Amino acid sequence: MQLPPAVAEIAAVLAGMRGTLAVVLGGSRATSTPHAGSDWDLGLYYRGEIDLTALAAYGVVHPPGSWGRLMNGGAWLKRENERVDVLLRDLNAVDQWSRRAEEGEFEIDALLGYLAGAPTYLLSAELASCRPLYGQVREMPFPPQLAAIAPPRWRFCRSFSLDYARMHAKRGDAAGTLGQAAKAVLEEAHAIVCERGQWVCNEKDLTAKAGLGRLQELFATFPTGSGDLLLWVDRISDELGVPPDEAKPWR
Repeated sequence: MQLPPAVAEIAAVLAGMRGTLAVVLGGSRATSTPHAGSDWDLGLYYRGEIDLTALAAYGVVHPPGSWGRLMNGGAWLKRENERVDVLLRDLNAVDQWSRRAEEGEFEIDALLGYLAGAPTYLLSAELASCRPLYGQVREMPFPPQLAAIAPPRWRFCRSFSLDYARMHAKRGDAAGTLGQAAKAVLEEAHAIVCERGQWVCNEKDLTAKAGLGRLQELFATFPTGSGDLLLWVDRISDELGVPPDEAKPWR
């Protein structure tokens, strides 16, 4: 892919920084699914330490660790009307979570911008979907163990969230009901794409990718009364295919 000159300039600067091992194009640009407002995601892979001095000349840089253990750090830049997100990725962390993903193990982080949480295997998903610009990154096929183990875990979370949605509904708490129900939908969506062996890097369009787009209509007709709220949650549950006699191990 031909990068706009402003984006190519920043990519070249990243590639020349001390500690850089690879620079990749990520996000919708890498998967050829951008929309009119899409920015440019540049991933910088390093191991150990990275000298960010050259990047700081383009704007505010958030150093490693400031965005948490998965997002790590980076910068939101604008150059000649192009918006460029620089994402720092420590290969030590990437390797650790990729190995665990291959064994079917993962954790879920509460991360800003994520409703159901960010699974640690998103670092593997990024590897699988990016396009190297400088250097090389490892190939990352979807691990069979993750495809087997992740769906039941996501569905446990889905059912737990629906149970809490009902609890909020009984109290007439519309905000709590809506939030927990939306979380449940995304958790079921994660289960579905994992069963398929399909990587996803975030929650954008996740419901559509999982074939759950029909639920958007139910959220567009959200009720307010407590009785209606309960019925609404039951409809969400039915649409998600939750067994009505499902055992609840948390009770």
